[in-house]
Amino acid sequence: MKAIVSVYDPKENKSVLRSLEIPMEPLGDHDVRVQVMAVSVNPVDYKVRNSIQKENPGPRILGWDAAGVVTELGAKVSSLKLGEEVYYAGDIKRPGSNAEFQVVDEWIVGKKPKNLNFKEAASLPLTTITAYESIFDKLKLDPLAKKNVLVVAGAGGVGSIAIQILKQMTKAKVIATASREESVAWVKSLGADLVVNPNKDYLEQIQTFGDGGVNEVLLFSDPKDHFENLAKVLLPFGNICSIVESASPLNMNLLKSKSNGYLNEFMFTRSMFQTEDRIRQKQLLEEIAGLVEKGKIIPTNQLDLGEMTEESLNKAHELLQTGKTIGKIVLGGMRK
Repeated sequence: MKAIVSVYDPKENKSVLRSLEIPMEPLGDHDVRVQVMAVSVNPVDYKVRNSIQKENPGPRILGWDAAGVVTELGAKVSSLKLGEEVYYAGDIKRPGSNAEFQVVDEWIVGKKPKNLNFKEAASLPLTTITAYESIFDKLKLDPLAKKNVLVVAGAGGVGSIAIQILKQMTKAKVIATASREESVAWVKSLGADLVVNPNKDYLEQIQTFGDGGVNEVLLFSDPKDHFENLAKVLLPFGNICSIVESASPLNMNLLKSKSNGYLNEFMFTRSMFQTEDRIRQKQLLEEIAGLVEKGKIIPTNQLDLGEMTEESLNKAHELLQTGKTIGKIVLGGMRK
């Protein structure tokens, strides 16, 4: 099959993307083979790409967000059928979706929302799983509780779906961070009740709205850039859930007096460690698909770069690394 791989180039002394013909991965008992019809990009793509160096030259297929059609079933697959349209994020320990076909564990694959095309569907899986697990598994937010939830980096990929999940599945007041005119407009269109500037004091801004602080924080940006600000605005017994590694040590003592907690979310944990409850990712993807089909949640694709090529993937990675993208970047499948 055709694939676009990350491989170390000694002449350029860095990882580059190359189109190659590679063997198909064999199926395990609970695996399905999916013809990849569309993908979206995430920071994990360029982070793994940057790890491809002289000591670890690759090649490696990147990409952990896709939508496609099931073309082959493992011997014990029971939850999916041939020809079924699906969407999923995949397993970071296995080859990714930047290829004609991808092999995925059936228990982390959801049936694609019927009202979305493949590119729209590909914008959702990784960010949906991340947001859902952050809200309900980590923060354990009571859907009926009227809490103030601050979403840091509200216009990004995860923030864009987290705002919608909070508005459609909980009673929370959603406060999102955004600084540019277009990102403010985007988070408001998704349902954010209030918007604060991430470059200013959170507590002062939120107090102008008549609130004394926030009960919970979803942190979708580098913690070092926000930690002291968040420690001030977080109310007693509240928590921060972060999806990003901090570039520098954080002073956890700032959370002590208010009995605040700091939690980590990594959506690949279930697939990496083959946890018995990994079927939860299939279930939550199909739960969200139901909301999408009812028009309650919209896809977050904001930039379409055409079909998947070395050039379009390079451009997607470059744009993503600027930190200024809104929603998700999507690409179609590889041309046969």
